[in-house]
Amino acid sequence: MTGDAERTLRERIFARDEYRCVYCGEPFPAERLSLDHVQPRMRGGDNSPGNLVTACQPCNTRKGSAPAWAFLADLPVERANFLRYGTAVWSRLRKAVQDAARI
Repeated sequence: MTGDAERTLRERIFARDEYRCVYCGEPFPAERLSLDHVQPRMRGGDNSPGNLVTACQPCNTRKGSAPAWAFLADLPVERANFLRYGTAVWSRLRKAVQDAARI
């Protein structure tokens, strides 16, 4: 078995999120998953684990370059999944998702 230090960031995030898309809530094999930036890099996000989640390819494509809070504002099911499964996301980003839904 590979030690945590030897696993790639991608593998660690997938394992942390239990190979489940945080948006649709479905589990997938690793080859059908991608890393998603909750706050996109082009909008100031980084590659730290608190800004990365596991997303299936269709959900990640739908989200595109939008921040998670903008993408999830009018999607109550996906937002609930994100809040349920995206537990390692920075609290300020989780709060932004919650706040955007109240507008």
